[in-house]
Amino acid sequence: MTFTEILVAKGLMSSAQLDEALALHKAEGLRIDLAIVQLGLLTERQVLTAMSEQLDLPIADLEDIIIDSEVLRSLPAKVVYRKRLVPISRVDKVLRVATCDPFDLYAFDDIRLMTGLEIDPVLATRADIEKVIKTQYGLGGDTLDELVGDDTELRSGPEASDDLLEMAQEASVIKLVNEIILEAVSERASDIHIEPYETQLSIRYRIDGVLQQASVPPQIHRFQAAIISRIKILANLNIAERRVPQDGRIKFQIGGRQIDVRVSVIPMLYGEGVVMRLLDKANVLFTLPEIGMDEATHSQFKALVDRPHGIILVTGPTGSGKTTTLYSALNAIVGPELKVLTVEDPVEYHLHGVNQIPVDAQVGMTFERGLRAILRHDPDVVMIGEIRDLETARAATQASLTGHLVLSTLHTNDSASAPLRLIDMGVEPYLVGSTLIGSMAQRLVRKICPKCKAPEVPVRDKLPRDFQLAEGDLLYRGSGCSNCRNTGFRGRSGLYELMVMNDQLAQLVIDRAPLHEINAAAKRHGLRLLREDGWVKVHRGVTTVEEVLNCTAV
Repeated sequence: MTFTEILVAKGLMSSAQLDEALALHKAEGLRIDLAIVQLGLLTERQVLTAMSEQLDLPIADLEDIIIDSEVLRSLPAKVVYRKRLVPISRVDKVLRVATCDPFDLYAFDDIRLMTGLEIDPVLATRADIEKVIKTQYGLGGDTLDELVGDDTELRSGPEASDDLLEMAQEASVIKLVNEIILEAVSERASDIHIEPYETQLSIRYRIDGVLQQASVPPQIHRFQAAIISRIKILANLNIAERRVPQDGRIKFQIGGRQIDVRVSVIPMLYGEGVVMRLLDKANVLFTLPEIGMDEATHSQFKALVDRPHGIILVTGPTGSGKTTTLYSALNAIVGPELKVLTVEDPVEYHLHGVNQIPVDAQVGMTFERGLRAILRHDPDVVMIGEIRDLETARAATQASLTGHLVLSTLHTNDSASAPLRLIDMGVEPYLVGSTLIGSMAQRLVRKICPKCKAPEVPVRDKLPRDFQLAEGDLLYRGSGCSNCRNTGFRGRSGLYELMVMNDQLAQLVIDRAPLHEINAAAKRHGLRLLREDGWVKVHRGVTTVEEVLNCTAV
């Protein structure tokens, strides 16, 4: 049976669908299997399964395969990149090669002549082959080969500005920078760090809060000036200025998603270092339960957000997800009957139905000035990106006293410290006690990867004393797989500590009671600490003991 006959016989395609694929095949000269996938009639895996049956070739699962370095050296990197052929094993004079195109017989003949070995082809999806190539040979290796082939080496220096401008706009450099950013987006990275050293250029992605090395070929160091110049061009920065820090923004459209990139360039010993913060507007509109808030805490927090006036503070260190929580809260209450205004530095995500105002210190548009101005716009709810100083804190308390709900963030370690921090800034204690209705501390922990998650029997002596474990309880851990870049973690979840103010707590704040007294009173009224919320998530198999220990204190 022919390949197409197998598809129809198996009921994977109808005759009408086959005719549609044949029409595309004739019109654009696409191979019939590629036409079928392009039309979305079948997945590449389904097509490969039919090919496997027709050609009597096995399908290789490249996800869990470990390839020996000697085998990888069997083929030149150029051939691997251009032909999308990956050597996966060798036995005597037979080299097993994974391919997504078994009909490219010329490629098999070429590598047979090149290596002097017999070729044993196996099938694999293009996505799996691409992943192995990126991991084993480095990101953008084919593009670097083109640059090396041009025998072009870019050096920095005042006299090289014109050359840099020209080379930064070369197709190969543009493609390389695009590949670096696309890989970061596909790996869910929040930041890209490009760091120059004496003999290498390091590229790292921050994924789930942890920096991970990107696999790039060593020769990328030769083109660091061109890469950085290309990024500066995209961000509308001065490529000739390499003595002072510069900041800019890039906007990308990737697969229908709007990606904003905040770029920071700083001169360093061996060149300019670049950090790019990726803001994916499609990935911020979560509900509060989706970001890890349990039902009881969500119910209490939602009750606070539904109040007509008062201040709600979300506290925690940088990168703990405070802004995402505030956006999620606003997203839950925004509607035609409410006017919601925000003052942010910068506006990271766009929320439909919310009026967002960016802070601009250069023209005197500060948080405090913006807050006072927007109160004349008759808002119901106001969000301030961060309370940084006394003026902003006083403006927030005045706004809540005049009948507005104010949401903001603050840098404190726990929820009970929030009112004391406002008092330390200079806000009168009676104002804090009468306006603050709730404060919530939060942290982010990595979630165990669902694909490689497995139970393990805990060792009692190795667990912290405050972690309660019943006889027979199991904990969970990720063993590491391609889905999680072999880290055992994929995605993050929040830990939450919500202190709802009441008359007793307000009086303690007014009396300037010490932190331990406020904490003790809050616990008597049901406060669950960050660490306790963490242990609940460990028992549920969401995260590990080590993750909770890393971000909480006893």
